[in-house]
Amino acid sequence: MTRAPLAVRNCETIPVDAVPRFDGEAFREILRQQLAEGGRMASLFGCTMDDGTRIIAVVARHMTGSLAVLSCDAGAEMTSLAPDYPQVQLFEREIAEQFGVLFRGHPWFKPVRFHPPPPPARDLFSKPIGKTDFFAVTGDEIHEVAVGPVHAGVIEPGHFRFQCHGENVFQLEISLGYQHRGAERLLLGGPRKNSRYILETCAGDSTAAHALAYCQIREALASCEVPPRAHALRGIALELERCANHIGDLGALAGDVGYLPTASYCGRIRGDALNATALICGSRFGRSFLCEGGTLFDCDDVRLAEIGKNTASIRADFTNAADLLWNEPSVLARFENTGTVSKRDCEMLGGVGPAARASGCNQDVRQDFPAGMYQFVHIPMVAHSQGDVFARAFVRYGEALHSLDFVRDQCGGLPAGAVCADCKRPAPNSFAVSLVEGWRGEIVHAAITDSQGAFLRYKIVDPSFHNWGLLSYALRNQQISDFPLCNKSFNLSYCGHDL
Repeated sequence: MTRAPLAVRNCETIPVDAVPRFDGEAFREILRQQLAEGGRMASLFGCTMDDGTRIIAVVARHMTGSLAVLSCDAGAEMTSLAPDYPQVQLFEREIAEQFGVLFRGHPWFKPVRFHPPPPPARDLFSKPIGKTDFFAVTGDEIHEVAVGPVHAGVIEPGHFRFQCHGENVFQLEISLGYQHRGAERLLLGGPRKNSRYILETCAGDSTAAHALAYCQIREALASCEVPPRAHALRGIALELERCANHIGDLGALAGDVGYLPTASYCGRIRGDALNATALICGSRFGRSFLCEGGTLFDCDDVRLAEIGKNTASIRADFTNAADLLWNEPSVLARFENTGTVSKRDCEMLGGVGPAARASGCNQDVRQDFPAGMYQFVHIPMVAHSQGDVFARAFVRYGEALHSLDFVRDQCGGLPAGAVCADCKRPAPNSFAVSLVEGWRGEIVHAAITDSQGAFLRYKIVDPSFHNWGLLSYALRNQQISDFPLCNKSFNLSYCGHDL
């Protein structure tokens, strides 16, 4: 029996039987070796097969541009990897919750979401779902501050519990998953006509990113060749989505420290980016534009010229608004050395996206695992080493500028030809992984088909699933009043965590 995982590329289809299978201990040791050598857990999930529950791991190896894939037959118990590699802990808890596998030695074994688990998992946890103990710090003058799960704004529920000594935060525990939507479950037996719409709503501000990940899965499973023009149009939609969100976040960060000029300007400029998205997609949020095989419709030269013109205007206005921010000492005093996450802690927790790049983790799916348009066009990576609110804001600023440049260049020279190819039903008994760099970071979709080509398992990992732990670390030894600023510097998704 081979002792090595299988190396696959982003958007490559392989037979399910080609995924190496190991016993539990061998599986754990191989994963340990992969993570020790610089790999990062991109996805770890369970799947109900004919012969029982199987656990599949996908490890991202950024240095080689490959994905290490392996699996094991899950017994009733397995030894946890979380004490040595904390980036795995949330995946293990999720598998326990969904498939009833007990991970021995897990440091904080509790449910991930507040929904009744299936019968095999009901007896694993010491308390009923929703009655889980919270982490507690004891000592003189220690007190707790609880925020949520219901909030004043129009956001989804999330509970934040701070363990404090005076104003100083020792520990922030984050509890999510109050409105489990069952998106992954709805995809089983597909693909159906509504499957793409379900994926578009995984995280509404990441519509293009999740839709692209799904389309790439479908195309890989059907051996579908997407036309070059469709690749370019998809890239424009994805980068405009990145611009709109990064611009909005920079304005929101300015508002959190009471600097209203940049906050006001960015609110308007974000609207311009959304309007540019509407010109190409027909929707300000990119809905119903991407489809299996390409895009649902084309964009004519008149609209492309208008988008290119608007992009230049957005870039100039955004640069001016950001310059106001960077040149204001009172703003920098609040941003710098606030909510710092070191490179070591970021790697330990498996952070992704702009938050990881702000801590010196130079990883970007567009460069490390290029697919679609990014096989042909290079967008420079923006990184920082400071790991604080300033670094996360500055990375967003740089990324937005590069994305605007990309959109302008593409609008000036789009390839000719069709925008959609015929995408047939997925191949049976197959496995594929699709990675996309959304504006929050790496999005991972993995699909397994049955003997009829239907989805036997569809697993989604939103970047927020990795990065909520970074926010908890960012608050350690910070003033509790810094929480809104730190929280906005990550701007993570509740619904993307709750699939």
